[in-house]
Amino acid sequence: MNEDLKVNLSGLPRDYLDAAAAENISAAVSSRVPVVEPEPELVVNPWDIVLCTSGTLISCENAIVVLIIFHNPSLRAPMFLLIGSLALADLLAGIGLIINFVFAYLLQSEATKLVTIGLIVASFSASVCSLLAITVDRYLSLYYALTYHSERTVTFTYVMLIMLWGTSICLGLLPVMGWNCLRDESTCSVVRPLTKNNAAILSVSFLFMFALMLQLYIQICKIVMRHAHQIALQHHFLATSHYVTTRKGVSTLAIILGTFAACWMPFTLYSLIADYTYPSIYTYATLLPATYNSIINPVIYAFRNQEIQKALCLICCGCIPSSLAQRARSPSDV
Repeated sequence: MNEDLKVNLSGLPRDYLDAAAAENISAAVSSRVPVVEPEPELVVNPWDIVLCTSGTLISCENAIVVLIIFHNPSLRAPMFLLIGSLALADLLAGIGLIINFVFAYLLQSEATKLVTIGLIVASFSASVCSLLAITVDRYLSLYYALTYHSERTVTFTYVMLIMLWGTSICLGLLPVMGWNCLRDESTCSVVRPLTKNNAAILSVSFLFMFALMLQLYIQICKIVMRHAHQIALQHHFLATSHYVTTRKGVSTLAIILGTFAACWMPFTLYSLIADYTYPSIYTYATLLPATYNSIINPVIYAFRNQEIQKALCLICCGCIPSSLAQRARSPSDV
C-alpha cells in the first residue's frame, strides 16, 4: 500500500503513467538517431526543355549544311563561304543551347554559366553578322555584276569573315572577362549573367544592322526590277511576265527580311526596356522566336540554292534530278 502511494503520487492511473513513460523514452531515442531527409526532386523548367529541343533541331539542320559545303570542293565561291559561316554560327548556337540545358541542371557553377552565355552570345552574334555579310555580298554581286567574280571579291569576303567572327568572339568573351552581374545582381539584364549595359549594346547593334540590311535590300530590289525589265525588253516578253518576275523577287526579299525581323525584334526591344526584375516567362517568350531564326536560315539561304540542292541530292541518292539540273537562274533568285 505504501509502495503504491510512493510511486503514484500524482493521483493519475498507473496505465496512463506507463504510456507516458514509453512515449518519453521513444522520443529520447528518436532524438539521438539522425533524421535522413529525402533529397529534393529535380524540377525542370518546361521552357528550358523547349529551348534545348530547339537547339537540337538547329544543330542537326545546320550540321548538314556545314558538311555539304566542307566536303564539296566546288562550293568555295564567296557566297558559299558566307552561307557556311552562317550555318557554322547557327550550329554553335544550337550546341550552346544544349550545353546550357545540361549545365543548368547537372553542373551548376559560375564558370559554366559564363562559358555557356559567352558561347551563345558569340554564336548568335556571328549568325546575325553573317546575315548582314550575305546581304552585302548579294548587293555587290548585282551592283558590280561584271567584276564580282574576281580575286578582289574573294579577298573582301575573307576580310568580312575575319571581322565578323573576331567581333563576335570579343562580344562572347565580355562576360567571361568580368563584364557580368554575378557579383551585383542589380545590374543584371533579362539574361543572367549579362549586364544591362551589355544587353543594351547587343540590342542597339542589332537594330543598326537591321537598318543597314533594310537599306541594302531596298537597293537590291531596285536592281532586280531594273534587270528584270531589261531582260523582258531584250526577249520581247510581255509586261505581265516582267511583273510576275519582279513580284517574285520582291516577295523573296520581303520574306527574308520579314522573317529576320519577326524572329529577333521582340527579344531585342524587350532587352532594351526590361531587366532582371521582370518575370522570366517574358524572356523565354521573346527569346524562343529568336532561336527559330537559326532553324529557318538553312531553308532560306542554303536549301533554296541550286548548287547545294544538287550536292544534297548527290549525297542522298547519288544522282541529280533532271528538273534541277536544267533549271536556270532567274532575276528573282536573290
